[in-house]
Amino acid sequence: MQATSKTKKTLNLFLANPRGFCAGVERAIAIVERALEKFGPPIYIKHEIVHNKYVVESLQAKGAVFVDDIAEIPQGAITIYSAHGVSKQVEYDSEKKAAQIFDATCPLVKKVHNRVVSLAKEHKEIILIGHAGHPEVEGTSGRIEQKVILIENKEQAKNIQVTNPENLAYTTQTTLSIDDTKEIIDILKSKFPKINEPQTADICYATQNRQNAVKNLVNKVDLLLVIGSKNSSNSNRLRDIGIENNIKSYLISGKEEIELAWFNNCTNIAITAGASAPENLVDELINYLKINFLVNITQINGTKENIIFNLPKELR
Repeated sequence: MQATSKTKKTLNLFLANPRGFCAGVERAIAIVERALEKFGPPIYIKHEIVHNKYVVESLQAKGAVFVDDIAEIPQGAITIYSAHGVSKQVEYDSEKKAAQIFDATCPLVKKVHNRVVSLAKEHKEIILIGHAGHPEVEGTSGRIEQKVILIENKEQAKNIQVTNPENLAYTTQTTLSIDDTKEIIDILKSKFPKINEPQTADICYATQNRQNAVKNLVNKVDLLLVIGSKNSSNSNRLRDIGIENNIKSYLISGKEEIELAWFNNCTNIAITAGASAPENLVDELINYLKINFLVNITQINGTKENIIFNLPKELR
């Protein structure tokens, strides 16, 4: 039975800023939507366009078809690469089949791709800090013919074996935890003082801003709710920040995964959303909580994001 206003518990909601869509995600989704408008369905996308179930299902309803293998794409189809990027082999295979290809790879992921290609031309041995099996890691590793050494954690960094410590470089997946990555990088720099570093950090501005926004809230709250999909790397990292600060923290796809028991001993709640989670899911969560609690909302000031990535000229 729904609680009356007299019996409802009060929750103080602190909304992290920035949260939700980043410029790369906005661009990728817009590419799919514009392609559907211009060419009509079906449009085929290699991998999920972004890691969010709601976004993927919304685009599927409009006629987008997501495939894991280029072999699943019919001859002559319109094809789109996901925001995570693809390997050279995927490009080669799709170019033989697609009528037209639109690359929705995030420009910041492209920057990492270009760095890896440049390092390979310099005959550097390359270390990639990232998560095995993640499509961004697969795409980055697949930009060059030589083998890339993947490091996932501090233990692997401590035990890494390389061929030539004097001719070594590293790069990172864009959606990692800044703190965890720094610890791995410190180990590599200690082991290999001459290792080549990126001129600017590979972790993207949006990932860093969202992590900083959660860090700014951890001393104010006793529960953290992160809206994002389970396979979203940057969303998982946001949840991890809460756990590392001894706060009850949950990664949820939306309001339907909420358990009211989570709030039994909690009054101050932080809400954020991963870079591929739309704002309407935040709104739905807040409205759900308003049904069950008396809710006070505070928008936390954070870094303003004004970056916009252009669409391919054929879709503008």
